[in-house]
Amino acid sequence: MNVQEKYQRLEDTVRSYNPGANFDLIRSAFHYAEEHHRGQNRKDGSPFVTHPLAVAQIVAEELHLDSESIAAALLHDTIEDTDATHEEVAKRFGVTVANLVEGVTKLNKVKYTSTEEKQMENLRKMLMAMAQDVRVILIKICDRVHNIRTLEYQSEKKQREKALETLEIYAPIAHRLGMQRMKWEMEDESLRFLDPVAYKEISDELAAQAKAHAALMERIQNEIQDRLKKEGIKGTVYGRVKHVYSIYRKMYAQNKKLSEIFDLYAF
Repeated sequence: MNVQEKYQRLEDTVRSYNPGANFDLIRSAFHYAEEHHRGQNRKDGSPFVTHPLAVAQIVAEELHLDSESIAAALLHDTIEDTDATHEEVAKRFGVTVANLVEGVTKLNKVKYTSTEEKQMENLRKMLMAMAQDVRVILIKICDRVHNIRTLEYQSEKKQREKALETLEIYAPIAHRLGMQRMKWEMEDESLRFLDPVAYKEISDELAAQAKAHAALMERIQNEIQDRLKKEGIKGTVYGRVKHVYSIYRKMYAQNKKLSEIFDLYAF
């Protein structure tokens, strides 16, 4: 998919949940980002603008945020990585968008230095406090999700640093904000770089047992659904196999093999 197709996909996604979105603002932000990042490439050789496009896609697809958030996601690296300024962005796209972009830029400058629990908790609080608009944190988490998806192109040292930072700082913030799917993805992807052997062992075993898991979960789900109906309770039941990192932590905490872990499902 080329850059224009990726942009079209973004517009289609936004239109699906917000037909009245400000598409002029979004399109203008895309062109501005494309122009300012021209000549910059990512580590995998793709044009740099594919990164803000991917972040905006996550913001739209996962969080259904407003037009200003989509525009800010597209512009989130312009103040930091190009000659764009807060004043210029504010003039072109409004103060709110400029403040969101500047907020993400400030978060990018916070350095993660310690793995001590107290320090991490302070850092998480500081990040939350710095983001006067919660949308700054939401965009930053989407930024981190895309970065962790493309971590294999970084050096081994950078992979470990980013994976640890994601696990200790961003996954817990996503959890607090109720962004469970992103939290699970960040945890699993981080584990893939921090303990690749364990990650492969658990994911291979889950894949091998996928059919059996699906059948058992369907049976349990139906039983819960039937019981709710019997009791006259209206509800929807969702089931899932726990994610790799959650199983890994259980194995580590209880000193057990995967075959000894029985609570693999969540409903």
